[in-house]
Amino acid sequence: MELKTKKDAKYIYFFGGGKADGNESMKNLLGGKGANLAEMAGHKNLKLPVPPGFTVTTEVCTYYYDHKKTYPKKLEKEIKKALSEVEKLMGKKFGDLKDPLLMSVRSGARKSMPGMMDTVLNIGLNDETVKGLIEKSGDARFAYDAYRRLVMMYSDVVIEKAGGMEPAKGKGIRKLMDERLEELKKEKGVELDTELSADDLKKLVKEFKALTKKYLKVEFPDNPWDQLMGGIGAVFASWNGKRAIEYRKIERIPDDWGTAVNVQAMVYGNMGEGSCTGVAFTRNPGNGDHYFYGEYLVNAQGEDVVAGIRTPLPINNESKNDHSKDLTTLEKFMPSQFKELDEIQQRLEKHYKDMQDIEFTIEKGKLFMLQCRVGKRNGVAAVKMAADMYKEKLIDADTAVMRVNPNQLIELLLPMIDPEEEKKNKPIAKGLPAGPGGAVGKVVFSSEEAVELGLKGEKVILVREETSPEDVDGMHKAQAILTTKGGMTSHAALVARGWGK
Repeated sequence: MELKTKKDAKYIYFFGGGKADGNESMKNLLGGKGANLAEMAGHKNLKLPVPPGFTVTTEVCTYYYDHKKTYPKKLEKEIKKALSEVEKLMGKKFGDLKDPLLMSVRSGARKSMPGMMDTVLNIGLNDETVKGLIEKSGDARFAYDAYRRLVMMYSDVVIEKAGGMEPAKGKGIRKLMDERLEELKKEKGVELDTELSADDLKKLVKEFKALTKKYLKVEFPDNPWDQLMGGIGAVFASWNGKRAIEYRKIERIPDDWGTAVNVQAMVYGNMGEGSCTGVAFTRNPGNGDHYFYGEYLVNAQGEDVVAGIRTPLPINNESKNDHSKDLTTLEKFMPSQFKELDEIQQRLEKHYKDMQDIEFTIEKGKLFMLQCRVGKRNGVAAVKMAADMYKEKLIDADTAVMRVNPNQLIELLLPMIDPEEEKKNKPIAKGLPAGPGGAVGKVVFSSEEAVELGLKGEKVILVREETSPEDVDGMHKAQAILTTKGGMTSHAALVARGWGK
């Protein structure tokens, strides 16, 4: 294929309102997430409720690295044009003082790299636009919560990580802000973020900005346009971040593929008790059972589910486990929205002919689909799903065989604890089994130590409160991973399953 001349190259692909410039076959140009968003929004058999937005192509990423981190001349103009399309569909304006449109910026390489690259939510908030958001939503707590998250993510992702600043041992800006958040909850005598008042959160915004200035020596940008361009640049920069490079080495993903950037209108799962956000799979990724499986959080934003900060709730009875057996399912909590989601997941699996990992948000009772991708699964589940889908005539025999990779077959042969011995002994504690098999090793509490001992040939088990993308190297060297927090859809669970840990 010959490359178009730079003059007529198209750098921005729009999706939303029942149409899209791209489709699922364009993964190399739009990245996995962008291609799937276009497919969900625009394919004649789908036309799902996807918040409108646009994808900046992987070619821009390549250009960025070939041209000393600068952009093609006409990129800004194309972004402004696409942004005005989003504004029309949403009936709001970006940076507007009365009813501001907020945007999210997410990465999307052509092969899924869970958590390796960065996301910034709520772009477009500052001390002025936040007043408009309060006015429109009638909820000051929600508005300052969104603002607090923006400052946190922006400082972490755009200023520190993309700026190539190396935090002092494990104490990045995000950690410092998290600690301050925990302190404030203690001071106020509350347990959950959601129990903090609007005034508490307003105070946090000020303190977070001060922390950014003190430790990173830069001001948080108040101009919405600067925030947007900073976010886009940070995703391109995160392609060559330490963790993304480590993950690519392990997964053998070429360095020159680059990543796309998806810019999308924000929808809110944290607009009070009638809103929620969740992650689900069209089949159980832990054992391959054929039922809709997932978790959700009320009054939360998407990152909360994956970060494993609060214990998520099951979407239906089949998704319950020992920890969540008494919690309210989404099916019971919002029956009509659950029914709509259930119908969508069935359509998506039929359409893609494979198990899908989906993210959704319900804003004040309205369902939105944020992404879908082929879901990561462990070996046991891979074999079961391939066989089941063949029996269901969803795929042919050749496809079924190719669905299981050699490492996943090894997982079926992984060491496990003797079931007979297991019956004789009382467990010390119980957890959620996110990955198969049993493991023996020395407990270590940091990824650095796991790498150090792992390289000496020692068997280690990495124990963390929760893992984050910075831990990938340690996770890869460990025999097993144990975390105190997080459900079956947390970062630790996703990565461990993918690697058969």
